[in-house]
Amino acid sequence: MKRIIFSLVALAILSSCAVKMSFTKALKEEYNLTDQSMKDVQFFVSSEIILERSSSKGSSGTTQDGTIVSTSSKEQNRIIILPRTKCVLEETADNGAVLIRFETGAGKYITFATRPNMDAGKYYFQADWKQGKGGEIDYGDDEKYFATSSSGEAYLMVKVKKSNRTKRKDRVVKGMKV
Repeated sequence: MKRIIFSLVALAILSSCAVKMSFTKALKEEYNLTDQSMKDVQFFVSSEIILERSSSKGSSGTTQDGTIVSTSSKEQNRIIILPRTKCVLEETADNGAVLIRFETGAGKYITFATRPNMDAGKYYFQADWKQGKGGEIDYGDDEKYFATSSSGEAYLMVKVKKSNRTKRKDRVVKGMKV
């Protein structure tokens, strides 16, 4: 008897959990999501996105005793967005792409769009991909970052919870006598 009750409780808990799914055009249409209603949806990213930016400075000169001195410095900035990081919709572009925000700040959003050659309709990370450099994007105050090549496989996900409620009313009739 205890096993049956435990099984029923476990089944009820497991059946009420939300499932993370790929955000697709089909899902958007199935749930009639408008640009405004999508602002209330909690999005997640499927895999890691790494944005990198570096700058270097150098100078050379001589000291008073005639020694040549060369100095150089390099500054690197990396933004790492881990898998399943929560994000929200900033806006929808005219071409159907979605601008997704992971943090506050002017211009701090990333574009995701469907790929024309893919049937699944997933919204993938978008950048201007350059040979040997990665994907170039503007992030923040018009700062150029380059995404690693593996970042191009990241796509948007959402939690979907299906709730089925059935109301049933049973009645047993006694029949009629002649």
